[in-house]
Amino acid sequence: MAKLLIVFHSRTGGSRQMAEAAAEAARAETETILKSADQAGPDDLLQSDGYIFCAPENLAAISGLMKEFFDRCYYPVLGRIEGRPYAQMICAGSDGENAARQMARIATGWRLKQVQPTLILCTHAQTPEDIQAEKVIPEHELEQCREIGAALAAGLSMGVF
Repeated sequence: MAKLLIVFHSRTGGSRQMAEAAAEAARAETETILKSADQAGPDDLLQSDGYIFCAPENLAAISGLMKEFFDRCYYPVLGRIEGRPYAQMICAGSDGENAARQMARIATGWRLKQVQPTLILCTHAQTPEDIQAEKVIPEHELEQCREIGAALAAGLSMGVF
C-alpha cells in the first residue's frame, strides 16, 4: 500500500488544523502518516511515496521549524526521492506567496512533482494580538484541505503518480 507523509508546523494552530483535515481525508484512501516538522526526518521521507507539506508563513517566510525540517532532511534524501508527488498548504496572515515559493524551490531541488496547486489560506491576522492568537480555520476552508489530502492519497493508491 502506498504511504502519504504529511509534515506540518504550527505555532497558533492554523496549519495544524489544515494538516489534520488533509490527513483525515487521506486515511480513507491510503496509509497516511501525520508528523510535526520537529518529529519528521529523512527516514520518514524515504519510507513514503508522496508528501504534503503544511506550514505557516511567518515574517514573509516559511516558519523556522519547517525550514529546519527541510535543512535536516535535504541532503540525506537528495537524489533518493526524485519524481515523487507532493502538495503544499500555507496558513498566512496576509499573503503566503513567499512561503509557497520557498517550499516549492526546495521540492524542485529534490525533483519532486507538484500534483496539486498550492493552497494558501489567509487568516487576515494583522495586529500583534491577532497574529499571536490561536487560529480557527473555517470549515469550508478545511474542506479544501480534505480535498487535497483525498486527491493526493487516491492518486497514490491508484498508482497515478
